[in-house]
Amino acid sequence: MALVPCQVLRVAILLSYCSILCNYKAIEMPSHQTYGGSWKFLTFIDLVIQAVFFGICVLTDLSSLLTRGSGNQEQERQLKKLISLRDWMLAVLAFPVGVFVVAVFWIIYAYDREMIYPKLLDNFIPGWLNHGMHTTVLPFILIEMRTSHHAYPSRNSGLAAICTFSVGYILWVCWVHHVTGMWVYPFLEHIGPGARIIFFGSTTILMNFLYLLGEVLNSYIWDTQRTPLSWQGT
Repeated sequence: MALVPCQVLRVAILLSYCSILCNYKAIEMPSHQTYGGSWKFLTFIDLVIQAVFFGICVLTDLSSLLTRGSGNQEQERQLKKLISLRDWMLAVLAFPVGVFVVAVFWIIYAYDREMIYPKLLDNFIPGWLNHGMHTTVLPFILIEMRTSHHAYPSRNSGLAAICTFSVGYILWVCWVHHVTGMWVYPFLEHIGPGARIIFFGSTTILMNFLYLLGEVLNSYIWDTQRTPLSWQGT
């Protein structure tokens, strides 16, 4: 038996995300007052995704507890839909976007923090909040993958969904630049148009790779009978 039930872990993680979001929104930073507000930052979007995902996880646990042994087919059908939504969100959004934010942020930060997280931000964002946004996302999502098996959607539909999200966010970043004349992330100011196209294309490819990584990891952890390395839709 686990030392801490997965249901309790999910509630704790959900509360931590609510705390992080509340503290982040309470910070009075100039960038929050400009066009797009917090929604122009992928980190904030990811925090919302994670909070919604773990909210669905908690709701699924509560629904499962309430419908257990009831024999109500309608309730069981609704529970299955909720579980399907939970699994889809982890596969398409929570895992790939969460891992992307953590990996890309710390790689660029290690190379030159001024390109993604200028020292000026230390005056607004405390260290614990920075790690809450850019570090703990990874262990939290890995804990969820380890505690519960998640059924991935077909590979074709999953990749189509993550591509749609990636391209949608890239277009949003470009639109913000079109309106304000400023790029959301400082390093985009220092590279040419061709390099930006390559970067945006690379991020979309990386998102697809992370989706596949999540599929393989989920299959490996739970020792399913799937063949995740096949390029056939499942």
